[in-house]
Amino acid sequence: MTDSANAPPVISATDRIDTLRLSQTLGVGPINFARLMTQYGSAGAALAALPGRMRKAGRRDEPVIPTVSRMTDELERLEKLGGKMLVRGDSDYPLLLSLVPDAPPVLFARGDIRKLSMRSVGVVGARNASAAGIRITESLAAEMAHAGICVVSGLARGIDSAAHAAALHPGLTVGAIAGGLDHVYPPENASLQQQIAEKGCLVTEALLGTIPQARHFPRRNRLIAGISSGCLIIEAALESGTMITADLAQSYNRELLVVPGSPLDPRSRGGNHLLKTGQAALTENITDILQALPLELPERDPVPWQRSARHTPPLTGFSEPPAAWGDVPDTAWIDPDLVQQNVRSLLSVTPVTVDDVVRRCQFSVSAVLAMLAELELGGIVEFVPGGRVALLPN
Repeated sequence: MTDSANAPPVISATDRIDTLRLSQTLGVGPINFARLMTQYGSAGAALAALPGRMRKAGRRDEPVIPTVSRMTDELERLEKLGGKMLVRGDSDYPLLLSLVPDAPPVLFARGDIRKLSMRSVGVVGARNASAAGIRITESLAAEMAHAGICVVSGLARGIDSAAHAAALHPGLTVGAIAGGLDHVYPPENASLQQQIAEKGCLVTEALLGTIPQARHFPRRNRLIAGISSGCLIIEAALESGTMITADLAQSYNRELLVVPGSPLDPRSRGGNHLLKTGQAALTENITDILQALPLELPERDPVPWQRSARHTPPLTGFSEPPAAWGDVPDTAWIDPDLVQQNVRSLLSVTPVTVDDVVRRCQFSVSAVLAMLAELELGGIVEFVPGGRVALLPN
């Protein structure tokens, strides 16, 4: 692991509150958070700059930034619950998740947070799982836990619940949830969620009091895919949340494993498709899993804004000629209106990959990415897990 000379810097209490405030500001998703922190050097400086930045992005109203007192109260309630806030850049932030480009700026965890950075496998599958699917899940999850592999899942009905329960005896399980740490979903998993908090670890992006909604589950899926070294699929329909998690795992270069199912069972068609197209490794036993996983975890790298004291050029790329950017030579000034018109014409409420937008746009990669960041600040688009972007509904 990383030695003390390369250990992440200690974040002060004030900076942690400012980081939480910035992360909870509308229009500041993981991508924009990283860009703002890289430019301004601290969450406090980024917060001070936000009103002017949002006006340039087309927002006439002032940004709704949570107050210091509200976020302080949030952390006090979290502490009373036995939880902890993890900031991207902390030494106890999930190791593998910290390396992905859209890693959440802030997480909330309850339990043994060391298990968030272990060698692990995400186990996902159907909520209406078959008896055979439940049996193989229980068998593989128990064997992984006893082999020292942490089992990560989403506390849903069916495959998720079976995986967690089977890994509870050695306590090697992480439950990624869509709501706040104080909310149980589904209700029948109240006892299981409490046991995971006591023996394993619970983790979420959501503030306390958040009731899970459909838009929260892709974020939960990102946690499962990002925390884990590999992703094991057991019964997944072609159009399902499980397949979204598989897509995320692939985008993060994680090992994809599938237990094959009957071609007559719709619950197995998604996983079987991944096997048929060579996107996943056929998995029948614990040996298949152990052989597919990397033997060692990577070193913990500093997050982008900790890598250098030198700040990057302004994020917009439009408000002034590039001569003011310092180390970006030979770049012509670009009319922001033309870029915005071109970029917005390629977007809809259905998410598309950022790569697709860049590929189809007539402007440079840096100009397109900068415009997308500004549109997010303006409340016009949102970045969603998996390197995708979509227009927000009017």
